[in-house]
Amino acid sequence: MSTSIRPVKLADAVADHLQQLILEGALQPGERLLSERDLSVKLDVSRPSLRAALDKLVQLGLLTTDAQGVCYVSKSIGSTLRDPLALLFEEPDARIDCMEFRSVVEAAAAGYAATRASELDRQAIQEQFERMSAAHEAGDADEIAKSDADFHFAMYSASHNTMLLHVMRSLETVLRSNVYLNRRNLFEHRREPDTQLAEHKAIYDAIMARDPERASEAARQHMVSTVRTQQEIHDAERRLQASIRRMSGHDFVAPPKKRSRAG
Repeated sequence: MSTSIRPVKLADAVADHLQQLILEGALQPGERLLSERDLSVKLDVSRPSLRAALDKLVQLGLLTTDAQGVCYVSKSIGSTLRDPLALLFEEPDARIDCMEFRSVVEAAAAGYAATRASELDRQAIQEQFERMSAAHEAGDADEIAKSDADFHFAMYSASHNTMLLHVMRSLETVLRSNVYLNRRNLFEHRREPDTQLAEHKAIYDAIMARDPERASEAARQHMVSTVRTQQEIHDAERRLQASIRRMSGHDFVAPPKKRSRAG
């Protein structure tokens, strides 16, 4: 009895390739794909094969199409995990929880990146670190916060752990908001704002030296320091708000009645 190996259909191969790009985060939720004509040229496949591949991914829920037939990466990817957390992290206490979660993930991602990063990954991490350093030099709080988030996502990509990257990509809006708010808060309140850059440099240097243990510890220490400082800021703000409420409470109290004098 002979066993024959059936060749993989071209459409299935294209679908698998695009699916892998989505799962690895190279194609992200909401992004619009090239036109069918341009995409077929880019992938060097016929338009019928491409169309069959796209239809397969639409059926899997990874792509959506609009009325004009334009394909987008589905925004629903990761939404069951992301949407409830987006509401949760509006609370200050939950932002601390987010940082504690990140302290575990960041340590793992930094260690993996130190071991697995390709030269392209290392170049991306270097570019984001240099961008962050320039923003510190200029004292630009907004750019510091944005480059901080981009540095961490470059590190997630360099970890080459599909599960880690997929989870962090699904939470990207929440995490970028968390990083942005934390970084602005720290830059504006820390007595020594340069310590944040030094902590990132320790992570960067360890990854570039391909030292996973040092990278993991630097990332963990960075998050421990961030959580501690954020908690101090949050507690101070909460005490201030309590003092303001106590002082303003007198505005709602009626003055004591004056005793009437007997005539």
